[in-house]
Amino acid sequence: MNAVFNHLWQSTAFALAITAAAALLRRNSPRLRYWLWLAASLKFLIPFSLLVATGSRIQLPPDTPTLHAVTVQQISTYFAPVSVTPARATIPWTEALSAIWLLGVSFLVIRWFLRWRTIHLAVRSATCLPLPLPLQALSSPTTMEPGIFGILRPVLLLPEGIDRSLTPEQFEAVIAHELRHAIYRDNLSAALHMCVETLFWFHPLVWWIGAQLISERERDCDQAVLTQGSQPGDYARGIVQICEAYVESPLACASGISGADLKRRIREIMTWRGSLPVTLRAKAVLAAATLAAVSIPFVIGVVRAQTLPPAPAYGYEVASIHKSAPGQTRMGFGPGPQGGLRTMNTSVMMLVTFAYGVRDYQVVGAPGWVLSDNYDITLTPDKAEAALGPDPTLNAVMAGQGRNEQRLQAVLRDRFGLVLRSETHELPIYRLTQAKNGAKLTVHPEDGPRPYLHGNGPGHLDAVGIPIKMLADNLSRNLGRPVTDETGITGQYDFKLDFTPDLGSSPDHPADTTGPSIFTALTDQLGLRLESAKGPVQVYVVEKIEHPTEN
Repeated sequence: MNAVFNHLWQSTAFALAITAAAALLRRNSPRLRYWLWLAASLKFLIPFSLLVATGSRIQLPPDTPTLHAVTVQQISTYFAPVSVTPARATIPWTEALSAIWLLGVSFLVIRWFLRWRTIHLAVRSATCLPLPLPLQALSSPTTMEPGIFGILRPVLLLPEGIDRSLTPEQFEAVIAHELRHAIYRDNLSAALHMCVETLFWFHPLVWWIGAQLISERERDCDQAVLTQGSQPGDYARGIVQICEAYVESPLACASGISGADLKRRIREIMTWRGSLPVTLRAKAVLAAATLAAVSIPFVIGVVRAQTLPPAPAYGYEVASIHKSAPGQTRMGFGPGPQGGLRTMNTSVMMLVTFAYGVRDYQVVGAPGWVLSDNYDITLTPDKAEAALGPDPTLNAVMAGQGRNEQRLQAVLRDRFGLVLRSETHELPIYRLTQAKNGAKLTVHPEDGPRPYLHGNGPGHLDAVGIPIKMLADNLSRNLGRPVTDETGITGQYDFKLDFTPDLGSSPDHPADTTGPSIFTALTDQLGLRLESAKGPVQVYVVEKIEHPTEN
C-alpha cells in the first residue's frame, strides 16, 4: 500500500510542477502546453520506482568512486518501491479499498465501451464522401458533431447536410480543425489519458488534467485554423452553429470541434494575436527539467545498486528445503552434514537474520509470508568443515558459524531469490557503557572451561568466557533495539545476570514486579549501564524474495 501512496504523491508533485510550467508558458504555443499536460498524465502510468529499479541493475566496477547510499538516503527513500509487512487488523482495509477501486474501474470501462459503441455504430451506418483529404471522410445520419474517429486508422465523421448549413469558408475551417486533430494523433493521446482516468478515477487531479488536455488541443486547432487565413468572425460563428445543431462527441478520444469552454474559446478566437515563440532559454530549461525528471530516479537506482551486500565467500553442495510440518513446535538451528547447517521449523525471517547477523528490526520491506512460513533446511557445505576438537576455542566456533552464515546467504540468494539492499538509518539505540564505579566482571582463566552463553529461563543469563560484544548482541535481541558496546572492555569474562523479563502476565510467565529490571541488574550486578540514544544502524531492505521450490 505504501508503494501506491508513494506513486500517487510523486505523480501529484510532478503534475503540480507541470502546472507551474504551463502557467509560465501561457502566452506560448498551446500545443507545447498540451504535451506538458500529457506528460503529467502519463506520469501516473510510469512510477519512478521503475526507473530506480532499472538503475539498480547496473553494478559499477569495484574501483569506481560512487556516492555512498547515505548521501541519497533521504531522496531514495521516497523513490524506492516500498513493501511492508502487513499488520494484523480487524478490518481488511486493503481488500475493501481494492474492491471499491475495482468497482470504479469496471463502471468506467463499461461507460467508455457504451459511448465508443455509439460512435462505432454511427461509422458503420455512414457513407463515403468524395472529399480530397488525406483520410477517409464519412457522412453520418446522426446528429453528432464533426469529429475524428479511430486511433490506428482514423476517419473523419461528418453529419449529413453540414456543408449546406455552413458557408464554404466555415466548412473549410471545420475540416482544417479536424485535420489538425488527425495530424497530431490527438485520439491516441486522449485514449492514453482515458486509461489514466480509468485506473486513477479516485484522484481529482487526473480529471482536471483531462480538462486541460481538451482545452489546449482545441485552442491549438483554433490557432491552426486562424493561421491558415480563416476569418475569426466566420470561424467563431461556424463553431456556434455546430454547437447549436449537433451533439458533442461522447468520447474524448473521438476529437470533435466543440470541446472546452465555448465562451472562452470564442473570446480567444476573436482576440487572437498569435502565440509567442519559445525562446532558446525556455527550451533549454524544459529540456533540463525533462532530463532531470528521468535521470534523477535512474541515478538513485545506480547508487542504490552499489549498496548490495557482498556476495557470500562460501557456497554449498546440497541444500534440502521442505515446508515444516503443521503443528510443529520445536524450532532452531543445529549442526548439519559435513559441518554444515540444519534448521528446524524456522521462518524465512529467522533465516535472514541468522545469515546476515542482524535482528528483525534491521530487515525491512519483507512480505508477510517471510514471518509466517516455516521451513526445514539441511545445508551441506561445498567443502567439509574440519571437526572441532573436544574443547574448541571461541574464535574457532565463531569462524565456523560465520562460514555457515555465508553458505545460508547463498541458499537464500539461489533458492529464495533474495535480493537485499544495505542502508543506514538513524534509529533509537542503547549505548552499553561502564557504570560510575566501573565494571564488576570476572576475567575468564586461560585454562577455564569452553566459552558459552546460556539463557537459563527468562531473566537468567549465565556467561563463561564471552566478550562484552556478545553480551551487547544478546541484550539487543532481548530489548528489541541495537545495543552498541562502548565500554572499552576487551577480553573474555565470566558472569551471571538475573533480572525481571518484560514478558507481561501469562500462565507460563506471570508478571514479576519483585526483581530488578534489566537496566538495574546490569548496573548492580555487572557494573554496566544502558543509555538511550539515537545512532546509525545498518538495515537491509528486501528488494525481492520468492517462495522456494522444495526438494
